[in-house]
Amino acid sequence: MDKHGSLGDDGKGLGKLTMKDPYSKTKLPSKHVRGYIDLLRPFTLLAPFIVSMSIIVASLVYNNVAVPSDWWVTVGNASLTLALVNAASNILNQATDWKGDSISKPYRPIPRGVIKPDEAQSLAYILYLFALLRAVTVNVWFGFFVFLIMIFTVTYSLPPRMKQYLFLNQVWIAIPRGFLGILAGWSVFGDPLQREPLIIGTIAMLFFIGGMSTKDIVDSEADKTTGIRTLINTFGIKKAALISFPFMFFPFVFIPALITIGFLESYLWPLTLLAFLSCFIFYLMVKGDTESKTLENIHAWSIMYVEYIFFALGFAFLTIFAGILNLPTLL
Repeated sequence: MDKHGSLGDDGKGLGKLTMKDPYSKTKLPSKHVRGYIDLLRPFTLLAPFIVSMSIIVASLVYNNVAVPSDWWVTVGNASLTLALVNAASNILNQATDWKGDSISKPYRPIPRGVIKPDEAQSLAYILYLFALLRAVTVNVWFGFFVFLIMIFTVTYSLPPRMKQYLFLNQVWIAIPRGFLGILAGWSVFGDPLQREPLIIGTIAMLFFIGGMSTKDIVDSEADKTTGIRTLINTFGIKKAALISFPFMFFPFVFIPALITIGFLESYLWPLTLLAFLSCFIFYLMVKGDTESKTLENIHAWSIMYVEYIFFALGFAFLTIFAGILNLPTLL
């Protein structure tokens, strides 16, 4: 078994089950097609799909919109579109960062020679275009936000290549995946400039600013070699965790205060409990969390995505069932 948990190129069994398994174990589909699938990084697509679906349905209920008979088609189309944009950004990032991946993530399809960098980059542009064409069929606002998300993700990997700048690289991910992603989802059935999506999107953005430092731990040496400055390779893991923690923790802790001043509905106070999960992520980082044998990064990175999904699902659940839950107030 290698350091990434693979069984070696002569391993047998059910075939290539995870990204870290060798491509020689591929049975169905073909090795090249499996390379395309791995480029998408399917695990990371769960968050934008589930989050956007949750926000869209919450917007539908909150704004008391007359439900069209094909509402579920619109929800699915918009959610899939945001997931496609994320997939395109994943592929573009791998196409432009394959040298660093050769050091920290040699199991990926480009370092293994299954997919060529220019081939991956072409696929990313095709997905971007397809996602934008889908987005404009939803409505103008949704198409606008998808376009903005694309601008951020493209300039993260290509010039001015914001990925290389300390702290800005985390902000550049947090804005599209947190703030703009929430506004895009809300715009499907509601006004994206309403107070609720703006505040929920801001909370998500702040959380991502801190949480995204978890992804840089495994890439620390590779980033340093390729000239990318991150909190991890600049200050070390423990100091980076201390810098990141307030962004992950306080947005949830301040929810009761936002309720008190009338910026959020009172039934949303249970979202404050997610602060405990942020504490656990911080603990794992300080402790020296290890890389997962199956997923692409450390366990804290996986939990960070799970927390984001819980945040969106919790917001949607509380919004949809607010009238029958009758939650006690903390204030």
